[in-house]
Amino acid sequence: MVLGNDASSSSSSMISDEEMVNNNKSLSVLVVDDDPLLRMFHDTYLRHFGLESQVVENGKKAVDLFRLGASFNLILMDKDMPVMNGVEATKALRAIGVTSMIVGLTSRVPPCEIQAFMAAGLDYCFEKPLASDVVDFLLKELNKNNNNGNNV
Repeated sequence: MVLGNDASSSSSSMISDEEMVNNNKSLSVLVVDDDPLLRMFHDTYLRHFGLESQVVENGKKAVDLFRLGASFNLILMDKDMPVMNGVEATKALRAIGVTSMIVGLTSRVPPCEIQAFMAAGLDYCFEKPLASDVVDFLLKELNKNNNNGNNV
């Protein structure tokens, strides 16, 4: 399931793995998830795509990183976490002016809960774990924003 504010996608030309990695070297991702296996999986998976990745285990740590001056092009935000959940963390990040792309990651939950998560300030929401087509879509969106001079 894909929910997003601009969920249109276009077909792309084929590029090599090396070109893909080189294109993404300037992009950084924060993975926010309380499950250590999913953090490790997403971290490893994103590095395969050439992305710099950092992981934290709850929303409060993500918000604290930004308050300390960290920045990331993309934030992958789990919905259900202890200390500060994804909805609270997304609202807090948007309230302090974070304009990075925030993508919610959830297990199967009722549509009304996904809508509440989106309303917190997500750009997109996907089921976890990430699949290669989702990562490809997100990278295209990030690169499109970077090429347009937008500050993510």
